[in-house]
Amino acid sequence: MAVVTFALTFAVPVQGGDALPGVDPAKTTTIKMAYLGKAYAEIEPLSLVDKIYTDKGIQGARVGLEEDNRTGRLIGQNFTMLEAIVPETDDIKTKAREVLASGISLIIADLEPADLLAVADLPEAQSAIIFNIRSNDDALRNENCRTNVFHILPDWAMRADALAQYLIWKRWRNWALISGTTPDDKEYAEAVRRAAKRFGGKIVGEKTYTYHAGSRRTDTGHQQIQTQMPLLTQGLGNYDVIIVADTGESFGDYLLFNTYEPRPIAGTHGLMALSWHRSYEEAAATQMQNRFERKAGRIMTERDYSGWLAARTFGEAATRTNSADVATLRAYLMSDRFEVAGFKSQGMTFRKWDRQLRQPILLAGPRALVSVSPQDGFLHPKYLTDTLGYDEPESKCRNKN
Repeated sequence: MAVVTFALTFAVPVQGGDALPGVDPAKTTTIKMAYLGKAYAEIEPLSLVDKIYTDKGIQGARVGLEEDNRTGRLIGQNFTMLEAIVPETDDIKTKAREVLASGISLIIADLEPADLLAVADLPEAQSAIIFNIRSNDDALRNENCRTNVFHILPDWAMRADALAQYLIWKRWRNWALISGTTPDDKEYAEAVRRAAKRFGGKIVGEKTYTYHAGSRRTDTGHQQIQTQMPLLTQGLGNYDVIIVADTGESFGDYLLFNTYEPRPIAGTHGLMALSWHRSYEEAAATQMQNRFERKAGRIMTERDYSGWLAARTFGEAATRTNSADVATLRAYLMSDRFEVAGFKSQGMTFRKWDRQLRQPILLAGPRALVSVSPQDGFLHPKYLTDTLGYDEPESKCRNKN
């Protein structure tokens, strides 16, 4: 698995909006947030069609900040965002303490689980509101949950459940599961097993990918792949679909059109369960996609959408409460009055038991939207979106206040 590293920028600029003409600056409330992240090495995508972006997340947050100020200026609110991104080898706690000491308690966290928990557990951060926009880790919503961490990004369980509902709706009940060896691969594979039990699917065969595919940049790489993939997908039983868990971009794309049996591919490749996709154009999403592209000069990724949604959630809470007080904002986020629009045809809210944002999940192929989950017929007494992921009786989170 190849990774690409990049030169790092250590500047931490503050972005914000100008005061509206005619509004007394003395009567303007400033709401300060910070984008806290690490410059992790980016995994090189399998397909050369996909570009490597080193600014995922932050570009979305910048667009969200602009939108916050567009509304905030009308009511005397000014939003600013400190960009605090450190090298991967740095101790994130040092930078987090600097951010918190500067009086900022609203944090958009672009961090892996260990770094996220290290920040959340700081004594100075106990009254902060931290939005997780990077990690899908189920444990962060269960046994490792924290009262100061809210989750904008869906977890593995939500993604697997969204996919499972669609496969059951299609009556594709027999699944073969092929997973990689990274921790995220294993977590997603476990979420798929859980989803199968929940919704009536059956995993008829499993394999782990351990080969090293040939270089796609040579004229013999495809020949090795063309030989490997049929062997990998042989002997998996009588399955309707192959579900692949390859978050590390080791082999997933190579399964398409190379399987032993002619079957569809789903999971991290093929039909994917996502919070956002560049093909999505419903519910005015096209305008959002275009607005982002004009600002960033590229397509909007999932992490960009999460960064945008985090900034907009802070803005929505501050606007509705007309307050910059962290305790007031937190109480509103956890209340039945809160909801945030995200171009998904419904207001989205936080689950009280694990602070995960409820949201529909897009099911998309490489170039087109296929469906949106929850699927018809999967019912819940309160929220249909609570059929995705860990519902309250299933939650292992003990920090629910």
